Amino acid sequence: MEVIEVKNIVNKIKDNVQKVIVGKGEIIDYIMVSILCSGHVLLEDVPGLGKTILARSLSKSINSSFSRIQFTPDLLPSDITGINYYNQKSNQFQFKKGPLMSQLILADEINRATPRTQSSLLKSMEEHQLTVDGITHKLDEPFFVIATQNPIENAGTYPLPEAQLDRFFMKLHIGYPNFDEEFKILTRFKTENPLDEIEAVVGSEDIIKARELFKHVKIEDDLIDYILKLTHKTREHTDIKLGISPRGSQALFRGSQAYAAIQGRDFVTPDDIKAIIKPIFRHRIIVQGRSRFTSINIDQIIEGIVKEVEVPSENIRN
Repeated sequence: MEVIEVKNIVNKIKDNVQKVIVGKGEIIDYIMVSILCSGHVLLEDVPGLGKTILARSLSKSINSSFSRIQFTPDLLPSDITGINYYNQKSNQFQFKKGPLMSQLILADEINRATPRTQSSLLKSMEEHQLTVDGITHKLDEPFFVIATQNPIENAGTYPLPEAQLDRFFMKLHIGYPNFDEEFKILTRFKTENPLDEIEAVVGSEDIIKARELFKHVKIEDDLIDYILKLTHKTREHTDIKLGISPRGSQALFRGSQAYAAIQGRDFVTPDDIKAIIKPIFRHRIIVQGRSRFTSINIDQIIEGIVKEVEVPSENIRN
């Protein structure tokens, strides 16, 4: 399996998803980078923009199991992880799987659940396993979570702490479709739901192989130096209260490798790093004197940092 096959796998999934989702090719690329890096995605957007359909389209394209969990204040950790119950017929305790034991999870409005329930999800995201009554259950791979939160309605919510936000590989915004895209959406869905028609184009084993393969994408030392300069700049910036942690710089390193791989290249360029820096950095930065939810301001600060740091030009393959 060569690096070009990573691109072929991603293109198959992307083309299949776009039979349902109109446009949003960049968002799909970002999500595929996160899947390859065994990371998870936080989608912050208003309702009705197609987050559920996007997640289901990905699940069907990869031939993986799918669960949608609607987070509410009364949701308990056992409601998502599963429980051990006593079976009177067999006179034994049996484990009843929860929705978290699927491969692709849509965690809808994650900030509406209590911190205890949030922690159960985030622990499983980090370890790719869950523990119920002292028994550990491995989660099937590829395991991937798309969590959503509404940036407008904050009443009755439990905002994710910074340490937990850092566990998401990327934070994305789908955004409203333009006029032409929305016209295509209405046309595409006027007679039937195209989601019912799509079938799997790759298997779980293809994703697992691709996860190993992209790690062989070469990244020169001067580009590693470039990543670290960008990271350290966030820690020194006067408008930033909390800069990027080493976990964030590792995410940018791995993400640039995966992004290069889905472009069909076996080496990283500065443009790969620039292409993914905002979705990887935006939720890991806290701005001085402002709400952590003002992602537009944070994006502008990241753009300024990218302009300030000199781009390496030597020892990069053409």
